[in-house]
Amino acid sequence: MESTNPAGLAAGVRWDLSDLYAAPDDPAIEADLDRALAQSQAFAERHRGGVATLAAADLAAAIDELEVLNEPTVRAACYSQLLFSADTSDPRHGALMQRVQERISEIRNTLLFFELEWVAVEAAAAEALLADPALARRRHFLDSMRRYRPHVLSEPEERILEETANTGRRAFSRLFDEIMSSMRFEVSTDGEIEDLGEEEVLSRLYSPDRDARRAASEALTAGLRANAGPLAFIFNTLVQDKAVDDRLRDYGAPMDARNLANEIADSSVDALLSACVENYPLVARYYRLKAKILGLDRLEDYDRYAPLPGSDRSVSFEDAKNLVLEAYADFCPEMADIARRFFDERWIDAELRPGKRGGAFSASTLPNVHPYVLLNYTGNQRDVMTVAHELGHGVHQTLAAAQGLFEQSTPLTTAETASVFGEMLVFRRLMKSESDPKARLALLCGKLEDAFATVFRQVCMTRFEESLHAARREEGELAMARIDELWLAANRPMFGDSVHLSDDYGCWWLYIPHFVHSPFYCYAYAFGELLVLALLRCYDEQGEAFAARYLDLLRAGGSDSPEALLARLDLDIANPAFWRGGLALLEEMVDQAEELAA
Repeated sequence: MESTNPAGLAAGVRWDLSDLYAAPDDPAIEADLDRALAQSQAFAERHRGGVATLAAADLAAAIDELEVLNEPTVRAACYSQLLFSADTSDPRHGALMQRVQERISEIRNTLLFFELEWVAVEAAAAEALLADPALARRRHFLDSMRRYRPHVLSEPEERILEETANTGRRAFSRLFDEIMSSMRFEVSTDGEIEDLGEEEVLSRLYSPDRDARRAASEALTAGLRANAGPLAFIFNTLVQDKAVDDRLRDYGAPMDARNLANEIADSSVDALLSACVENYPLVARYYRLKAKILGLDRLEDYDRYAPLPGSDRSVSFEDAKNLVLEAYADFCPEMADIARRFFDERWIDAELRPGKRGGAFSASTLPNVHPYVLLNYTGNQRDVMTVAHELGHGVHQTLAAAQGLFEQSTPLTTAETASVFGEMLVFRRLMKSESDPKARLALLCGKLEDAFATVFRQVCMTRFEESLHAARREEGELAMARIDELWLAANRPMFGDSVHLSDDYGCWWLYIPHFVHSPFYCYAYAFGELLVLALLRCYDEQGEAFAARYLDLLRAGGSDSPEALLARLDLDIANPAFWRGGLALLEEMVDQAEELAA
């Protein structure tokens, strides 16, 4: 499983996007968008001004028609975005994505009236309609729309905001991706300079060689600071853009819009964040243990991901594939069968190459197609967990496709459930098969670090975003040094005295895409991790019977609120004790690590 060329571990593993379109110049793209526009105009001619008078059965039929109308636009959008993610350096890809966005804005604005007229229906009349059996399948979708009633603007205003987004926030998001994908980092190793991409330099932070980690850290900092001018300007602009949007739409706090989209009460988010912050000492306790294991007086920021003895093997992509599929099959053969198709039918893009977007994701695309997974596989054990994570998303999206286009996707809060659950299945399989105490300790510590990154680090990021948006609104455009200060202030409390965060670490907020593409996304990871710990407890108690209930949860997609769907599994996310229970399980894992280390 060893490799001297991490960049080549997944060489040739590229996705085949032909299930969407044949090529960037496929005439079917424009034909689909032309057809969608014509059908949307015909729909508007029939229904404009009359949504409030539709009977329940007619309203259900109109939603069915809208769903069909939206499918060509989603197909074109997904194809252009996937193409761009795979190679941001090709000007044709950026041009196609921009063209598709502009065409979709025209179609969205043609159909905008329907949502505005529906949310304007008086509450009593809307409740009567939603109680009608004819709307049973669409009840949650229509009810979810009405949550935005206090925040929608007039149709002319909404149309302007949709069109200007293409030259505003969407354009800046694209620019961020292009800058990051083209960035190179010069790493000094034994007197020689290596030219690495983002994913390659980040993977060096997991090296067993401390000098290599330090060199990677210095190179990452230098590369980010060299591009800090345009990147910081993008951040400042997008934070201000959100402030303007929040003001126009009458949102009180910067996170209110995200909570509304996630279908979660502000009080539940506050309880989650507060419970995690209260448990920061658990993180410091673990990293003090790690320093002791590594024989260091204190960890530097570049030591956080240092592998313990027994965990520094390079894993081939084929071995990662087999491990994930076996772990999935242990839990439920159906999950493994779905995941296997991603490999066999080329729905995965995993190799490293210049111009490719960093990170990893799974895109659901259309119910009658299939998801696509993007990875940047470098071969460390954390990358194996990333494969499990993204395939968890893929399985979830595949099962939820039965709900149709409008309700296949879940809010972010439950979107991370299957992905984190997939990671835990792989971790448990590894722990079960490993008998060497040192290797077991390395596995356990690796899982703890993943869990801490998923829970506590994401909470730090959320706290950073809160302070960033507050400072931008109070102080105006923020200098780079000011944002660095906010970043360090949000991160240092988590580590306490266990890890020294240098001033260089202060600029590492610059490469995190969630802040750019999806403000306040990050707390959903913490939600997902703690939820999965609760689900694993159910699994341990119920055995094989739990698998069917779990798959039913995934199949439900976004057909009901997270609270209602999880209640079917007897989980109450509104109860603060729910979060404390998940955190208690993490503490038990730290106890176990201390025992193994002793």
